[in-house]
Amino acid sequence: AAQPFDYESHLKNRYIQSTSLKIAIIGFGNFGQFLSKTFLRHHTLLAHSRTNYADLANHLGVSFYADPHDLFEQHPDVVVLSTSILSTETLLQKLPFQRLRRNTLFVDVLSVKEFPRNLFLKYLPPDFDILCTHPMFGPESGKTSWAGLPFVYDKVRIGDEESRIKRCDKFLDIFEKEGCRMVEMSCMEHDKYAAGSQFVTHTMGRVLEKFGLESSPINTKGYETLLNLVENTKGDSFDLYYGLFMYNQNALEQLERLDMAFESIKKDLFGRLHQVYRKQLFGDNNGEVEKKRSLAQQLLGNGSLTEPPLDNVRQDGS
Repeated sequence: AAQPFDYESHLKNRYIQSTSLKIAIIGFGNFGQFLSKTFLRHHTLLAHSRTNYADLANHLGVSFYADPHDLFEQHPDVVVLSTSILSTETLLQKLPFQRLRRNTLFVDVLSVKEFPRNLFLKYLPPDFDILCTHPMFGPESGKTSWAGLPFVYDKVRIGDEESRIKRCDKFLDIFEKEGCRMVEMSCMEHDKYAAGSQFVTHTMGRVLEKFGLESSPINTKGYETLLNLVENTKGDSFDLYYGLFMYNQNALEQLERLDMAFESIKKDLFGRLHQVYRKQLFGDNNGEVEKKRSLAQQLLGNGSLTEPPLDNVRQDGS
């Protein structure tokens, strides 16, 4: 017997296929897994990583490929690099680009932007599209919601064809629909601002962690903020922090400014402390100053006193 044709279900599947993307994530570590949980709501996910995450990927509903050749033969629409900053160039040198469609969209989600932008322009075939992005949140800060969290992007190289423009917009829509604050700016601008915010934040978090910041029964709100800062930054690897320093040309300037600010505060504190010690050692000199001022007022223009010394008075009266 002929089975009834579910026309509504068929239309729904066709709609999903027309609006969804096939996204390949290279680097399925902590951050890659974090992104994939949201991507999976509307898109097909493929993944590759040096570590075998096949079981975890299967549990999430992601197709895992141990070999990047096999992954690229699936012809993903978008390839997302979610690797460490330090390993990006080595990875790009090994990827089999020839197995992809000639107009594939490459996206990075690194915490620095000029560095991957330059690598993409250097190693990717000229027909590939390039979108540099930075979700400025992670598994801790974005674990409950992405609403209101900043997402920075730069359309470095997107083809003029309508299909390529729509593909880029579909990818950006993932973050926009989650309520992210979409910020379009150049990679150069991003690195300038990030050095003054993200790098400084990570630096202070690591300084306070080494300082040994601990909770107490009388925490103030300000102190709780510092504890939260340590909690949010200590989960990130030192490689990430080193990458923020090494591959953002503005980071060294910010580090030097922090050092100068700390030395300035120490100078102000020790300068005031020096004044306190002087008063304790030599007493209050205000009385001596008043005596000298009074004596100066008694002096004549030629240096003699208005009243003769007592010794001279005795000599005249004798």
